[in-house]
This record gives sequence, C-alpha cells and structure tokens, in this order.
Amino acid sequence: MIGKQENEAERWMKELLDRGYCIIPDALPIETIMALNSDLDETFHATPFGKGRFYGNRTKRFGSLLRRSRHAPALVLQPTIMAMAEAILGAACERIQLNVAQAIEIHPGEVRQLPHRDQDMWAGAKGGHEYLINVIWPLTPFREENGATQIYPNSHGAAGIERADPGDPIVAECEPGSAICFLGSTAHGAGANLTSSTRRAVVIGYSLGWLKPYENLWLAYPPNVARAFPPELASLAGYAQHRPNLGNYEGQCPSILLGDNVPVYIGAIDALRPDQDAMLEEYATTGRLPA
Repeated sequence: MIGKQENEAERWMKELLDRGYCIIPDALPIETIMALNSDLDETFHATPFGKGRFYGNRTKRFGSLLRRSRHAPALVLQPTIMAMAEAILGAACERIQLNVAQAIEIHPGEVRQLPHRDQDMWAGAKGGHEYLINVIWPLTPFREENGATQIYPNSHGAAGIERADPGDPIVAECEPGSAICFLGSTAHGAGANLTSSTRRAVVIGYSLGWLKPYENLWLAYPPNVARAFPPELASLAGYAQHRPNLGNYEGQCPSILLGDNVPVYIGAIDALRPDQDAMLEEYATTGRLPA
C-alpha cells in the first residue's frame, strides 16, 4: 500500500510541477466530503458576506476548520497530497506547515475574481522555489457557470512568472471528492457565479515552515483545541519548531503546551540545524569559527 501511495504521489507531482496544477479524482470518499459539508452548514448560513474586490462581496469565507468538523483532518492529512507537499516544499524548508484551512461559498451574482498567485502574500524574491501548495476540495460540483476555479496552465515558476500574459485559463470542473492542486506560483482565480445556486469549497494550503502563515494558527487552534489533535496534525497546525529555534515557546518546542502538565518555568533548549551544531562543536573545541 505504501508503494502504491508513493507511485500515486510521484505521478501527480510530475503533473503538478509540469503544468502548475493537477486535479486528482476520487482523492477522498464522497461520504467524507458530504459529512464535512453538513458539519459546516450552520456556519455557512451564519457567516456574513465578505467585503472587498478580492474576497468578493457575494462570497462567504471562514477558517478554523479543524475545530469545526471532525472530518476536516482527512483533507489536511490526505497521504498523496501530503507526500507531494513535503517533497516540493521540503527543498526549501525543514518542515512544512498548514497555511490555511478555509471554507468558501460563492453566491449567485458574484463576479469573476482577479487572476492572482497566492505566493504574492509574501514579499520575498520569487522564482527560486515554491512558497506554498494549495488544494481546493469542492463541496458542491464545480462547473464553469457556477464559478469553478480558473487555472492558467504553465503560468508557474520563474518562466511562468516572467510572462506578461499568462495565457488562457482552464476551468477546473470536477466533482466533490476531487482535489484541485496548484502551486503558489500558478495564476488562478474563481469564476463568476452565473447560476441561482451557491458554489462551496474548502481550501487547504501548505507552506514553507519558516513563513508567517496566512491563517493565524495559534488563535485558530489554541492549546486546549490542539491537544486533541494527533501529533502530525498538531505539528502542521503550529505546534512544532522550525530549526533554528523558530516558532518556539519559552525557548522550547510549543508542543510542550499540549501535555497534561505544562511546567510553570521552562528552560530554553537549542533546536539547531546539523551544520550549526557542527559549527558550535568546532568553536567549543578550537575556539575558532569554521573557515
């Protein structure tokens, strides 16, 4: 089974890197998606419309999905997608993190969204590596007429970014259970909803572990919430350090807050990269920094 998952991940990762996106059919059972949709129903109804030309004035958005439904972790931890995210983003960081877990409902009358690249939320130099991978999970069928996401093939990476014209988009039409994956450097945007029904989806995003995430993870999932997460999920949700010492709590891994007995006073402990440990070892032995 592990070998099959690795082959699946390699297949879809090649397509993702080649075209800037891929659509994985039947990535999760439809029953899981429908149960998640049902869990989010009340919040969708209660959430007001957003404001702004980017978020949309006829669109509802809310986050913190891991505490809103017990089915949300299945999307975050889907094995093929996790393997792709770790392989692609791991080239530029020690560990990845959850960047966003957001539900989106596009209502009739919403206009087409500005084509954009999600990596532009960060001001760093672009083109050398990917900053994030996003996955859209439809909760209702995605059709061109109801505002399905439009993706611009080959608009990713240094070459794609340099192009003044990203070309013509494809419409990511697919069914619930499918996973629409695209790179942070891939241009995309929601379509206009020309129907009389709403279009629902969940966006799960993964980013480099040393970036400030789009969603404030520690407010979305405070320790009393994250304590119920399995270790892998808690780590993705911010309860892990990124060496050297990034994201620490009192000088230790913030996962210390998830234990039963959190010390009142906590001593700081190094969490360094191997090269930094080696440098310190040489300095302690010789009194000199490495050449």
